Amino acid sequence: MTENDAEKARPAGDRPEAEQSANWAAQPAPQQPDATGLGGHATPHTGAQQAYPAEQQYNPWSPQAQQTQTQEHQAQGQYTQGHQIPGQQTPFTQPGPSVYAVPQQRQAQKSTSGKLLAGVAAIALVVGGVAGGTVGYLTGDGSGGSAVNALDAPKPAQQTGNLPAGSVEAVAQKLSPSVVELQVSGRSGAGEGSGFVLSTDGYVLTNNHVVEVAAGGGQIQAVFQDGKKGTATVVGRDPTTDIAVVKVSGVSGLTPVELGRSDDLRVGQPVVAIGSPFELTGTVTSGIVSALNRPVSAGGNGDQTTVMSAVQTDAAINPGNSGGPLANMAGQVIGINSAIYSPKSAQGQGGESGGNVGIGFAIPIDQARRTADDIINTGQATQTFIGARVQTAPTGGAQLGEITPGSPAEKAGLKSGDVVTKLDDRSIPNADALVAEIRTRAPNDKVKFTLSGGKVIEVTLGGQPVTPN
Repeated sequence: MTENDAEKARPAGDRPEAEQSANWAAQPAPQQPDATGLGGHATPHTGAQQAYPAEQQYNPWSPQAQQTQTQEHQAQGQYTQGHQIPGQQTPFTQPGPSVYAVPQQRQAQKSTSGKLLAGVAAIALVVGGVAGGTVGYLTGDGSGGSAVNALDAPKPAQQTGNLPAGSVEAVAQKLSPSVVELQVSGRSGAGEGSGFVLSTDGYVLTNNHVVEVAAGGGQIQAVFQDGKKGTATVVGRDPTTDIAVVKVSGVSGLTPVELGRSDDLRVGQPVVAIGSPFELTGTVTSGIVSALNRPVSAGGNGDQTTVMSAVQTDAAINPGNSGGPLANMAGQVIGINSAIYSPKSAQGQGGESGGNVGIGFAIPIDQARRTADDIINTGQATQTFIGARVQTAPTGGAQLGEITPGSPAEKAGLKSGDVVTKLDDRSIPNADALVAEIRTRAPNDKVKFTLSGGKVIEVTLGGQPVTPN
């Protein structure tokens, strides 16, 4: 197995399930407090009430009524200790909470005017309640003139002028015309992905896994933002870096993107992703650079296993975004959206969820630019290599296996069994990390390998053409 045969390793393992939130024990509903508030039961007043014949109207000032009221007042008796008659003091009660037991019938008044005023007061309370409701209704319905309705307001002025520099809107406006939806079909299936325009004559950069199904005589249709459509053909592809170039014919007036650089990216800087997730053409999402130089193994077999030193982002990336641009806030492309991390489904069926969870990976544009240039100029990508098998060492690092005679590894003096722990200033925790770091560099670059014993060896990297399977 060569350095391209690194054992498959996902960027993150299964995560422990989130701890369940604490269950609050259902508390029994509190019992309604009794009428006295002292734990006992209130005994309602049972004073006798005089019944009057239905045809005889009750007159509170008649001698019969006066006698009845006086008898009921005398029948009330004494209140128990701790209770108080409203309006009177009970200084000899023991300390404790004061509970006001409301008598069922008011004390008889001796004055006729008092009775009249009491009657008027009772009427005022009833009318006050009704009047209050009436006033509230009138106030809520019509006070201050006619009602205000948002539907009657005029539309605000239409947005004009230039978009704020460095905004997501400005990036979308600049980059969207250059983003392409690729509809692909072949003998083994069909699918769709994204890409972006490199040149006015139709070269489009995308992922290998987007177009490989059509590489053996399939069909590719490119759909642009303005609705233009054209037929595309594969110019060349590199499964080891998941990069491919197609050329669209029959379409003019294309707008190439502006390429940025990925060697000066910073964790936390904002980015924008554009693509066609789930066939939703021209979808724009935004986020930040979450991490850099993340070794990611994204499928493939043998020497053509896809391993990349990726830019990690939390910008939403979903199936269909593959091949689309990841841009900085100047609208410059700094990566190609290529893969997402999808944890196992919650149902435990072992399937992938297939949706965005905030962990996406993009191929750095510096690497993609070099590969695309090779493909356009020669029809083939060039793979950077050292000529040694590699596996993850039990104690960490990348352990070299068989060394190919005449390879860059042999010429540098590397031996089978050497464990590489650093490449230049990059830590190498496993085999994938070493393969990814080598592939991000160009042939003939000089790099320094730090071995587990501390020895440093300079290696001149080699290059070899990639012939896709």
